[in-house]
Amino acid sequence: MVVQLTASLLDGLLLGAIYGMAAMGLNLIWGVMSVINLSHGAMMTLGMFGAYALFTYAGINPYLALPLIAIGGCLFGFGMYWIAVHRVINAPHLASLLSTFAVNMVIIGAGTTLFTASPRNIDYSIGSLHIGPIILQGTRLVAAGIAVLMAAALFVFLNRTFLGKKIRAVANNRAAAELMGIPSTKVLAISFGIGTMLASVAGFLISTIFPFTIYSGGSYEPKSFVICVLGGLGNPMGALIGGLILGALEGAIPAFLPVGWVPVLEFALFVAILVVRPTGLFGSK
Repeated sequence: MVVQLTASLLDGLLLGAIYGMAAMGLNLIWGVMSVINLSHGAMMTLGMFGAYALFTYAGINPYLALPLIAIGGCLFGFGMYWIAVHRVINAPHLASLLSTFAVNMVIIGAGTTLFTASPRNIDYSIGSLHIGPIILQGTRLVAAGIAVLMAAALFVFLNRTFLGKKIRAVANNRAAAELMGIPSTKVLAISFGIGTMLASVAGFLISTIFPFTIYSGGSYEPKSFVICVLGGLGNPMGALIGGLILGALEGAIPAFLPVGWVPVLEFALFVAILVVRPTGLFGSK
């Protein structure tokens, strides 16, 4: 029982790192421009099928395709901002919700036409790590390592680079940032691009572990919302810790209860955090 629980917790933490990185993208977009991106799951799906297409049709090693997925996700987000978000950035929140949801439906509709709804998988293995009786899949270890590295890179970018400081300035006070000569519109577009890049890379990492369909991104999107609330809205780094907490819960719960209770308890936690501490565990008061 102890070995099984330990293995489940470790697996959950590895997945939680990926969940956290995905939620960082959603959280960054909310924190900078107060937009809830309902196409977040579709961005993850693009990462999944981008990796699948490069591996299946071009024969590119999945991990060597990572830079292409990241660049493609960033450029797609940058374009999406100008087409679907920029015109409604100052409108009521419902406008941006509907706009990003429309993009979500376009992506899912086009993806269903091109790829159908059949399950796909990336048949690639890098072995496993044995720690006594505990076995950890190599793909999960690598995916979690990439997620943590990207989270660290985002932290350094936001806190140590000139552009990152511009993003933080716009997030804190857009009007004051504009008075200081910061081009807020360009900064918002770049922030949106970075957020969608994180989502697409998270989708890519998940595709190296689990089979997926064109609808799979939508099943991971609610987890990102739970993590954002858990870690604190507008706090990308808190999202990573929130992801680890959620992953640990996903690993531990099936050891005591049927697996069907996992989403029930996840969303019960979501409601409890909203009631007890609406700013999240790591959000500012």
